[in-house]
Amino acid sequence: MKLNGFSIVIFTVLVHNALTVPQITKRDSQLAETCNPTVCKPPNCRCASTTLDDKIPIQQIPQLVTLTFDDAVTALNYEYVEEAINGRVNPDGCPAAATFFVSHEYTDYSKVHNLWADGHEIALHSITHNHLSSHWKNVTVDDLIAEFGGQREMMAHFAKINYDDIKGMRLPLFELSGNTSFEAMVKVGLEYDSSWPTQHFISPGLWPYSLDYQSIQDCPIGKCPTASVPGAWVTPLLNWVDSEGYKCAMVDACGYLPGEDVESLVEWMIKNFEHNYNTNRAPFGVYIHAAWFLKGENYFEAYKKFLDYMDSLPDVYFVSSHRALQYTRNPRAGKPFDKCEPLRTPSCVPKLCQLVKQTTREERWMTSCSPCPAVYPWLGNPLGENK
Repeated sequence: MKLNGFSIVIFTVLVHNALTVPQITKRDSQLAETCNPTVCKPPNCRCASTTLDDKIPIQQIPQLVTLTFDDAVTALNYEYVEEAINGRVNPDGCPAAATFFVSHEYTDYSKVHNLWADGHEIALHSITHNHLSSHWKNVTVDDLIAEFGGQREMMAHFAKINYDDIKGMRLPLFELSGNTSFEAMVKVGLEYDSSWPTQHFISPGLWPYSLDYQSIQDCPIGKCPTASVPGAWVTPLLNWVDSEGYKCAMVDACGYLPGEDVESLVEWMIKNFEHNYNTNRAPFGVYIHAAWFLKGENYFEAYKKFLDYMDSLPDVYFVSSHRALQYTRNPRAGKPFDKCEPLRTPSCVPKLCQLVKQTTREERWMTSCSPCPAVYPWLGNPLGENK
């Protein structure tokens, strides 16, 4: 984009002081101002910061841990969750919870329903999960409303879960598109986005924050937002560091592991955990595709032992991404919440549906909690109606 002399001056004055400078696009309706924490106060606004609350001693901040899984929910990865997470109890007596950023294709919606009933959070990862980064880099607000607004309808209907319980989203490939995804998120009625990695704010880590004002977060992937987007919250992805010092946005993206034995893997995981636990206690994320467990003989065993280690600490809580955001907006010392998230009695009667994906004419099987749709649900037709 070409800028004239006047535009260059405006750009220099207003662009935020991040380590990676965001690009300004024609979509920018209003450049965000510098955040003033005396004006932007929780619970409705929060500046991007590595400090939670000066009145709470760090040693009294509970260490929240967000266990997240991306992509389709299947019978196989559901079993991993049952074995590793279900049955764990936090120090306040509440069940441990994870967050599932679910993509549509190949998902078993009866398993999504069971996860929701067990107290886990169900969030959105798009209908199509297009594998081209250029696609997500150039999408429009309307494109994203179709992807994530449509998927919210789809998830509530086929997994038989409460529509209003779906509050978060994660873009495929973590490919931000400037202001676009955050504007779409607010229009869809979602509360937070969890697509934005940071390489520079991991120890101490960046706390969740709102986009009312400028962010200080670096943009290792995609284009940073530049506009003020009230109502949009960011739960930043605090990068892990592999054994060679390279940063990785997800555990399974770390290229250099310390070894293949359980002990070495667990020791490496604990070192990453201590980036937060021994500094400012920002929420620590363990971001994984469950398929990673199949890539190494000891990966799943190491994951379980790592959870056991964190579980043994008196101030560590396994919570959903939305729950971590709730705490950030209403922080306090010690016990993070007054009451547990509700558990539900599963009510899904699974139906196996044989369908045709109309865009490719391919056969698709789908397990649903609702009556089988006429055609395979897809972009523009999220409920699979016969049009």
